Amino acid sequence: MTFTEQANKIFVQAIRDYHLTDHVDTNINNPYRRDTIEHSLYLKCWIDTVQWHLEDIIRDPHIDPNEALGLKRRIDRSNQDRTDLVEEIDSYFRQLYSEVTPMPDARLNTESPAWAIDRLSILALKIWHMQEQTQRTDADAEHIARCQAKLSVLLEQQKDLSTAIDQLLEDIEAGRKYMKVYRQMKMYNDPSTNPVLYKK
Repeated sequence: MTFTEQANKIFVQAIRDYHLTDHVDTNINNPYRRDTIEHSLYLKCWIDTVQWHLEDIIRDPHIDPNEALGLKRRIDRSNQDRTDLVEEIDSYFRQLYSEVTPMPDARLNTESPAWAIDRLSILALKIWHMQEQTQRTDADAEHIARCQAKLSVLLEQQKDLSTAIDQLLEDIEAGRKYMKVYRQMKMYNDPSTNPVLYKK
């Protein structure tokens, strides 16, 4: 099984587990041992899934403004958790390939493995929810057909991205590419770099 075959399987598992209750306050029950990549992948997709539904809720045009503000702050925290976890997954790969000596002509990729995996997790969510749209009984045939066409594109995109990630990992393992990890350094969450916070 390739890395992305394993990851996509875990992503579907996390999304399915969330939808057993379909509630943003459902407690996570991660079935994998804490110090494993499987645990991190499940947690990553769980965070993405909860945030997906928070983004749905906050777009209600009749939402109470105070509730919306609370949700916005919750989404901000979720984004930070997501970023931290992506960096943790990259640290896993950096450790995994720490003994690899890059070839003299090795090239740097535009993004790290974990940021590509982040996109793969989001794709799994898009596929899940687009599939739901194709199964609606309260929507007209035009809507179903439009969503089916989008679903086909998403599935092709998942296949292509999975292949690209697996090829990137193979290249890193063989020394044809090397990885560097840059921390995101988000300034708006830092009281020392956000002027709205440090000028108070």
